[in-house]
Amino acid sequence: MLAVFASAKLLSEIFERLGQPGIVGEIIAGILIGPHVLGWMAPNEFLQKLSELGVMFLLFRVGLEVKSSELFRVGGTALLVALIGVIVPFFLGWGICALWGEPRLESIFTGAAMVATSVGITAQVLASKGLLQARASQIILAAAVIDDVLGLIVLALVSSLARGSINFLDLSLTAALASGFTVLIATWGTRTMQRLLPRVEARMSLAESQFALAMTLLFGLSLLAVYAGVAAIIGAFLAGMALSETVDHRVHQLTDGVAELLIPFFLVGIGLHFDVTAFSSRSTVLLALVIFIAAVVSKFIGCGVAAMGMGRMDAIRVGVGMVPRGEVGMVVAQIGLSIGVMAESVYGIVVLMSLATTIVAPPLLNWAYKGVVSQTPQEDIVRLG
Repeated sequence: MLAVFASAKLLSEIFERLGQPGIVGEIIAGILIGPHVLGWMAPNEFLQKLSELGVMFLLFRVGLEVKSSELFRVGGTALLVALIGVIVPFFLGWGICALWGEPRLESIFTGAAMVATSVGITAQVLASKGLLQARASQIILAAAVIDDVLGLIVLALVSSLARGSINFLDLSLTAALASGFTVLIATWGTRTMQRLLPRVEARMSLAESQFALAMTLLFGLSLLAVYAGVAAIIGAFLAGMALSETVDHRVHQLTDGVAELLIPFFLVGIGLHFDVTAFSSRSTVLLALVIFIAAVVSKFIGCGVAAMGMGRMDAIRVGVGMVPRGEVGMVVAQIGLSIGVMAESVYGIVVLMSLATTIVAPPLLNWAYKGVVSQTPQEDIVRLG
């Protein structure tokens, strides 16, 4: 914990002084202390659990700053952004690998790994700048939630293909359950908490009763999200959003404290997975470069075009915000590797794509949002940052 946390904050400080986003420094800290550079640390189950907690608290904290009514206002555009942002990367990744001569199932899994956006990275950058209330930010957040549900359906489909048969009934039930859970909590969560939370809190004698209830909802909805078939972080985000118009400033402060402890483990964990030894041949390096460019361009252009009705600059912001794949792409690649349809070299390419899109996103977001005035009070920007 000392090595991970201290190195993350040291590199974050250095990058901030250089005028770069601190989270890039924290990811690079993971690469440096990881098994293939200094060799101080390797991915393990303990760090993985801390990483999962970190990204849950990150999305919960973001949810606390977002009102469900604002997300529903951009719902139509967000749905279009998510749909195109899934279709274009999937077929582009599949097509590139197929043209490269990779096996069919391996090509399909590579396309699937390029589908889902890792909203944690974009959300952290926007939160630190006080830009979560901007129109483009609202679309990115809403599209990323829809994106996760669509990504789940794609993953279920390609996993079924890899096992030799597609059970359309199970696939339909999974899609319906995941979509229903997300829509239900997003629609009714805030109203329910506005009525329920004050009544329960009034009967409690705990010193931090509101925070205790918030944490219970965070873990409860995260667990339900997993059972519904979507990622736990979607449940965490929806829990925060459900409480955004109910809890007081003290809950925000306590959440920030926990998040500041755990988020470095999420960011360093991304860097720990980078394996330079996977790129031993020129062909692998070239394919990795092509996949990386395709991953950036497919989201930037696909999602940007879908949001063009909002104006050119907002469309650019949406396109950039949907670029990072982070841990999502690595999870898909890990599944492909575990069931034997993805070679180590292609697995390394997907991990590099996930890592590289995550690193380039913060500087691109800084450029895209340049000149946009923060809509969050200054003290809250310091707290979120």
